[in-house]
Amino acid sequence: MTPTSSGSPGNWFARWFPTVFLKLSFGLHLLGLAALVAVPQRWALIVGVVVVNHLLIGAAGMLPRSRLLGPNVRRLPHRFAARGEIALTLDDGPDPDVTPAVLEILDQRGVKATFFCIGRRAEAHPDLLAEIVRRGHRVENHSYRHSNAFALTGPSAMAREIDRAQEVLAHLSGAEPVFFRAPAGIRCFWLQGVLAPRGLHLASWTRRGYDTVTRDPVRIVRRLTRNLAAGDVILLHDISRPRDSTGRPVVLKALPMLLDEIDARNLRVIALPPEAGTAQGPVTRFRS
Repeated sequence: MTPTSSGSPGNWFARWFPTVFLKLSFGLHLLGLAALVAVPQRWALIVGVVVVNHLLIGAAGMLPRSRLLGPNVRRLPHRFAARGEIALTLDDGPDPDVTPAVLEILDQRGVKATFFCIGRRAEAHPDLLAEIVRRGHRVENHSYRHSNAFALTGPSAMAREIDRAQEVLAHLSGAEPVFFRAPAGIRCFWLQGVLAPRGLHLASWTRRGYDTVTRDPVRIVRRLTRNLAAGDVILLHDISRPRDSTGRPVVLKALPMLLDEIDARNLRVIALPPEAGTAQGPVTRFRS
């Protein structure tokens, strides 16, 4: 698959500098170059301003819910919120020890969710990915390897990582993912330039339970439900670590408790709908 042609020479700029913050940063760099030529004796000040700008860009990339670096789906569109709906997402699977149990819990409650899957794990467990789809859940792109260094890679390496996961997940699930969630939510300013021509929308979350580091399911659920509101996007993980005090994967105790609390608040759980991405604005789509 290859990206479709943009048809407009200006589109490259919109992809790589999609926000006012990034456009101002780009302009600052051009201004800095001009200033170095005009007043080279002020080089220390000029370089210092550019360095501060780079630090701000880096800080924005460390904030998963930030929109300074580009569109970012972190809540459902208004019409879903108006119906009292919230989205449940699960990252880092599929895990043969945990995902089947998660699927059973969701089935028992009549709930559909979105699974942000790691490409190589899906490749290792194709039957499990097929089962996620068979039960009516959505499968989305969470990179191929889930490298901790993902945000530090260049655009070409990042594109290869995303493309490989996209191909694996599309082949195994029968549908191309429309959302991408960066490993740990950390990204750099060129990620939007990689996602846009692939028709992928960056998705983060409204609430996370830190269930990858917390062993107490009660604390996890409290974090997720404090000020919980219609339109929120919830993040959990269908993986086998950490485990609670009884040795059971903590998500398997936290998830039923979470669903109970959601029911008590008269909210309804749905999978992350594609409309949540298109509400962010149009993107250039893949052509097979």
